Amino acid sequence: MAIKHNILIFVLCSLFVLPAFGESVKDLQKKQKKLQQEIEQTNKMLNQTKKDEKATLNKLQLLGENIKNQKILIRTLDREITALNQEMDQLTATRDSLQTVLEHHKADYAQLVRQSHYARMQQSPLLFLLSSDSFQQLARRARYLQEFAHFRQEQVRRIERTQAEIDVQNELLQANKKDKQSALSSRKREQENLKRDERKQQTMLTQLKSKEKDLSKKIQQKQKKVNELNKKIDEMVRKQAEAASKTTLTKEQKLIAGGFEANKGRLPWPVEKGMISGHFGKQQHPVYANVTMDNKGIYLQTVAGAKARAVYKGEVTSCFMVGGTYAVIVQHGNYRTVYSNLSKLSVKQGDMVEPKQTLGTIFTDAEQDQKTELYFQIYKDRNILNPELWIAR
Repeated sequence: MAIKHNILIFVLCSLFVLPAFGESVKDLQKKQKKLQQEIEQTNKMLNQTKKDEKATLNKLQLLGENIKNQKILIRTLDREITALNQEMDQLTATRDSLQTVLEHHKADYAQLVRQSHYARMQQSPLLFLLSSDSFQQLARRARYLQEFAHFRQEQVRRIERTQAEIDVQNELLQANKKDKQSALSSRKREQENLKRDERKQQTMLTQLKSKEKDLSKKIQQKQKKVNELNKKIDEMVRKQAEAASKTTLTKEQKLIAGGFEANKGRLPWPVEKGMISGHFGKQQHPVYANVTMDNKGIYLQTVAGAKARAVYKGEVTSCFMVGGTYAVIVQHGNYRTVYSNLSKLSVKQGDMVEPKQTLGTIFTDAEQDQKTELYFQIYKDRNILNPELWIAR
């Protein structure tokens, strides 16, 4: 009995071991799916670039994003395979332990059947009762037969339950083996894709570095236009902030500002799908070491035809044009969000907007290899903030 008791304790403990292995397989599979979607999205943007082999900064950037995500995906698949192996080991141990318990149950039942007293009762339970010496003995034998039958049925049920649990463990093992095979195939495919894209990246880098003088000049011209845009936005935000400082925020505006602030790090992206193609602050150019960019917001690259959307509820306080494209400022109490590089507007000054409401269509630049990029900024009063700290990670 002590042996069986210890085995049962081991089996029960085994059933609770799986979650202890860090990230679960399900969590890793969710990450894998999200990364694959991001790679598909970047590939879609790559497919929208000019259909030639000419290297461009846009293609290089998209390719770099793909390579980054492919490396993360391969590491995620490695962790998933490790987690699946651990789960399979644990499932196998649990199944084997249950098999041992099952064998003990069967042995107990076989011993029960072999008992000579049981054999006599099987031959003639009625004779066993009628051979009683007294009525009291008859009553005891009848109760004994009833309890014995119940005990026998319980033994059978134990065997059936244990066998059912073994079947469950076997099914889980088969499912894990299938998931592992799928993960191994995915890892092999992504490793091949990574090698291919790294070769492309190296080729493009070589081509672009040979044109450094010409392209550096174009980058500086673009930075000049961005500086003009930043100046225009800063002037408008300053005027609005100065006007607002002369009045007290309404109760509703205070609530909106408080809600905006409370959602720091959780605000939705101003594009439905995309990637951060330009980070906040001073950034060294990924190709040309002598070129530095100073971003007062972040750039989000997406697919052609994509819409810019409000990250929080508020009021549209400005819609204006700079350098041939539109920009929109939305006020959220004493916070303001700015959405620039729009080809078409869907709102006007004075409109109240809700989170994720469309503000306009993002401009696709044919001269920049069909690049579709939103410039997004956040201000608190007159102070510019890093949007990456505010939108969902």
